[in-house]
Amino acid sequence: MKLWDAAVGQATGLLTVVVVVIAAALYYFDDPESVKYVSMAAEDMKTLEENFRQQNKSCFILGASGETGKVLLQELLERNIFSKITLIGRRQLTFDGKAYENLVQEVVDFEKLDDHAAAFQGHDVGYCCMGTTRAKAGAEGFVRVDHDYVVKSAELAKSGGCTQFHLMSSRGADKSSSFLYLKVKGQVEAEIEALGFDRYSIYRPGVLLVDRQESRPAEWMTRKFFSVFSGTSMSIPIELVAKAMAANALLQPEQKTEILENKDITNLGKGAGK
Repeated sequence: MKLWDAAVGQATGLLTVVVVVIAAALYYFDDPESVKYVSMAAEDMKTLEENFRQQNKSCFILGASGETGKVLLQELLERNIFSKITLIGRRQLTFDGKAYENLVQEVVDFEKLDDHAAAFQGHDVGYCCMGTTRAKAGAEGFVRVDHDYVVKSAELAKSGGCTQFHLMSSRGADKSSSFLYLKVKGQVEAEIEALGFDRYSIYRPGVLLVDRQESRPAEWMTRKFFSVFSGTSMSIPIELVAKAMAANALLQPEQKTEILENKDITNLGKGAGK
């Protein structure tokens, strides 16, 4: 028992040191202050929403069963800015409440997406929150989900008439990175940009602050640590990410492709209201 306690203590201590080192590095390389989104609070959000609502646009969400996708769906339903919301996933999801009655769900086999091209047709806006981790799926599984499924879905959406695509990526995404996770995220960003959407928004949040029911002690401690630094480039509440993704669809960016770093997402999310 003593040996077990000692081992746990050493592991916890090591994890703490690693987290502190990462935090120090992220703090040093903090995102530059955003100019565009600091002034977002001055926008008349209700007017923007009403004008957008009158355009009778539809959207789809990839990854609605995940943490970010769930909150994004709730945000879009509350704002009621889309005439139709379609969830595209590998299984049917169950919801309680009248708010979810008009949702459309398309069940697809991501290994045979070409057979489900119809599910991606007729949408104006696409949201992608789909992803897994190397720990859950292994290296090959991670690449298959986060790269192959995402890029193929974007291709089908573009072919189906989608003009606006919002991609949930990660802070530090870089196709030249030596780290698999960041490299894949960077590759996906670049490959989707090459598809030529009229509007393409990339979101690069830091550590997502969310209380998962299945959290392990180490994961819980890491999130609690990073929650102290919420608002910097290090972490962000998942609710702010969802608010930013929903509100950003209402805006007219200066360029076809935009990258929102953690502070940009935070500022936009806070200015979005509700």
